[in-house]
Amino acid sequence: MNWFQAKAYLQYIFKKKQWRDKDFQSPLAQNIAQDVFYEVHPYYHFVVINDIRNDLLQSKKQIEISDFGAGSKKFRSNKRSIKNLVKYNASSQQQGEIISRLISYFKPQNIIELGTSLGIGTLYLALPNSTTPVYTIEGCANIAKEAQENFSIAKSIHIHQNVGAFETELPKVISKIKEVDFVYFDGHHDYQATINYFNICLSKASESAIFIFDDIYWSEGMAKAWSEIKQHPDVSLTFDLFRFGVAILKIQKNKEHYIIKRV
Repeated sequence: MNWFQAKAYLQYIFKKKQWRDKDFQSPLAQNIAQDVFYEVHPYYHFVVINDIRNDLLQSKKQIEISDFGAGSKKFRSNKRSIKNLVKYNASSQQQGEIISRLISYFKPQNIIELGTSLGIGTLYLALPNSTTPVYTIEGCANIAKEAQENFSIAKSIHIHQNVGAFETELPKVISKIKEVDFVYFDGHHDYQATINYFNICLSKASESAIFIFDDIYWSEGMAKAWSEIKQHPDVSLTFDLFRFGVAILKIQKNKEHYIIKRV
């Protein structure tokens, strides 16, 4: 955790969190909190993903990577071990399970992910519904190849991979979709890049699309991007879980923002 994250986390700790029914203004926000953020009932596919994660954590393999995003604050070499990629880059179990619950709750028609990595987060997006197409973008071909193996293990044939820079691949993905329903922004943690990708997806978003932004306090720039996204006129409901933020578009008339103590 860098100095900015540490400072942001201390501020987050002392902020009032919403968890009781009376803490939420709308029944919708209350239902999402109860059925998604504070739900603990396990889904069958959690076991599948955890088995894959544990196998990767035991791997001794190393691969050479290329990074089109904001880079890593932990590594300087372009060679990474599979186990370190899982340890430092993969979605945590708790975060992944919340994302899966969001998919099950809202049942989006399509899902886009920016930043596949080894595919752990992708599987949390894909396994709740085997008929919903998942379009995932990864900048590094070697990492994408490893992710594809994990998709095969999980028998997830509805995951479609694009390999390349987000700024070139995202418009290609968007062009294939009538309306964007669900986007997981999990790469290129940079203020301007995040705002640019948000606007690209917003231009074709469905009426109540859901956008998830990973590492919203990764840097001052990411915190600024998250603040602007919360205030955007097309965003009506947001949840801050520190590790990531959830923004829902015009799902209701009144703008509401909640801080959730969960991850």
